[in-house]
Amino acid sequence: MKIVIVDDDFLVSQSLKIILETQADMEVAAVGANGREAISLYGEYHPDVLLMDIRMKEMDGLTASQEILNCWPDAKILLLTTFSDDEYIIRALKIGAKGYLLKQDYESIYPALHAVVNGQTVFGHEVMQKLPNLLEHKEKFSCEEYGISQREADIIRAVGEGFSNREIAEKLFLSEGTVRNYLSQILDKLELRDRTQLAVFCYKKGLIS
Repeated sequence: MKIVIVDDDFLVSQSLKIILETQADMEVAAVGANGREAISLYGEYHPDVLLMDIRMKEMDGLTASQEILNCWPDAKILLLTTFSDDEYIIRALKIGAKGYLLKQDYESIYPALHAVVNGQTVFGHEVMQKLPNLLEHKEKFSCEEYGISQREADIIRAVGEGFSNREIAEKLFLSEGTVRNYLSQILDKLELRDRTQLAVFCYKKGLIS
């Protein structure tokens, strides 16, 4: 797995590099220090996951994430920060970041990277506790309104609960290819870009609690 790390704290970025490269399946292709470098490094290396801080000089991680996803919609970005600020969490979700972890949760970074590569959206425990209040249910979901079948609704809920395509396939007795096809149709119907936005949609519409 190829990783690019971007953090304006040199000690943090080098510590992360050392930690990740102790794993046989991890390669840190490059290290950057701000959002502008993140954009450049992503374009150069196209990593499997971009692991990036939020608060940085010159350009912050959220702004860089937005620009990267505008250019490369399939980019997988895992935000790593010392702040569980509500505004940051909401912006990260809206932008389409694949995860939001607090830096003190070092032990969760390695499994989180694997989860993101496998199509899951990852949030640290403290962040997960905040999501229900941040994404309070304002509207009820109507399958008919969006032309969503019962099978598609089941898949939407499974995505919102954090299941990967493989897990959804096993849960619903489908092939992974069929799940991918369903997800593509669902995103088109709901006019959403990716699984992260679909997970947010689940919370907002009350499909999961």
